[in-house]
Amino acid sequence: MAAQVENLGTLERRLSISVAVEQIDRQVDERLKRLARNVKMPGFRPGRVPMRLVAQQYGGQVRSEVLGDAVQQAFSAAIKEANLKVAGYPRIERKENPEQPASLEFSAVFDVYPEIKVGDLSGATIERPGVTLDEAAIDKTIAILRRQRLTWSAVTRAAADGDRVTVDFEGRIGGETFDGGRGSGVSFVIGESKMLPPFEANVRGGAPGATREFEVKFSDDYPRKEVAGKTATFSLSVKQVEEPLLPPLDAEFARRLGVTDGDLTTMRDEVRANVEREVKKRIESRVKNQALQALLDATPLELPRSLVEMETQRMVEAAAAELQARGLKLEKVPLDPQALESSAKRRVALGLVFAELARAENLQPKPADVRALIEAEAQSYESPAEVVKWFYMQPQRLSEMESLALESNIVAWVLSKAKVVDTAVAFDDLMGAA
Repeated sequence: MAAQVENLGTLERRLSISVAVEQIDRQVDERLKRLARNVKMPGFRPGRVPMRLVAQQYGGQVRSEVLGDAVQQAFSAAIKEANLKVAGYPRIERKENPEQPASLEFSAVFDVYPEIKVGDLSGATIERPGVTLDEAAIDKTIAILRRQRLTWSAVTRAAADGDRVTVDFEGRIGGETFDGGRGSGVSFVIGESKMLPPFEANVRGGAPGATREFEVKFSDDYPRKEVAGKTATFSLSVKQVEEPLLPPLDAEFARRLGVTDGDLTTMRDEVRANVEREVKKRIESRVKNQALQALLDATPLELPRSLVEMETQRMVEAAAAELQARGLKLEKVPLDPQALESSAKRRVALGLVFAELARAENLQPKPADVRALIEAEAQSYESPAEVVKWFYMQPQRLSEMESLALESNIVAWVLSKAKVVDTAVAFDDLMGAA
């Protein structure tokens, strides 16, 4: 066997492999002889099947296996000799060469890992938000919890902002009903912008039984091309108007939040503890995102195409599985790999940099680091001890927590190198509340 490596680019390599036909034939014969000792065929005792029949039945499969093994051995030996670190999987193809009948030739195209050198982070600035968690923030959180549990009560008055209305409607363009222009028993809350503004405006002020006719001009850049730039005439009838009823702030509400005895003070303390945990998570998330971006900015590198393709495909498969778990059909929510490629590149880049930092800076997490992370995660559940036990019984989940622990160590390392500035942030801005 002979092999030769050539550069096709910064990271792409091609390995030409030549395997002697005589060597392949000899190994095929040896394997067929071993196989013949135990092979069974009708009309023959085990081990007594003629070699001619064994070769006829199994020769193609055995030759394919021998060729695969020979090419893999030649490939492994060549990359070891050249001291190459292969990224992803090689693309192996057979090459036809009539001038060399005594040998079989193959080419293997593959990527190698780039050389990674983490840059200087001393010029990077990372803002660490600080939030004052006062009583007003707890009041806002409780108000959100009440809104999440509101109920609806039918009314006979005219609909106003915040009411939920149920309507039937039909829209026509040029006298013809268009696809998606008809609805029966459609419910939405006025003011939440779930419907077009002219549509909401004509529902507002309508009591149950009211009918309206109005026109809606679709913008030129409206997502549905068949109606973009056109004017539709709608006829609408209001079937029901409901006003929101917030649950009273009482013992029953506290019990709905998990406070068994219904004590409002206990409920408030638990809400505060949950908000504190969420605030801490969001601060850590903001800091982490900045730290990782600073790390990528300081460490430009070319990415192996094969790794990006593999990560993109993995993300597509994960997104497809999530859509199917939600009961959505993939043909109605098509997945575009190109839309995920940017995220895939970021993940691959971070993975490469993480691996180098873990090695060079000895940042691999210790078991105690992983344990602390798991225990912190478990605190948001009713039985933290059971959750901790569950993590250690699930190898995949434990591996995910080990990765998070490594990420945490790397973020801490970045913060030790960069300039960290503490900045005051409003509670609503951090939590994303209006």
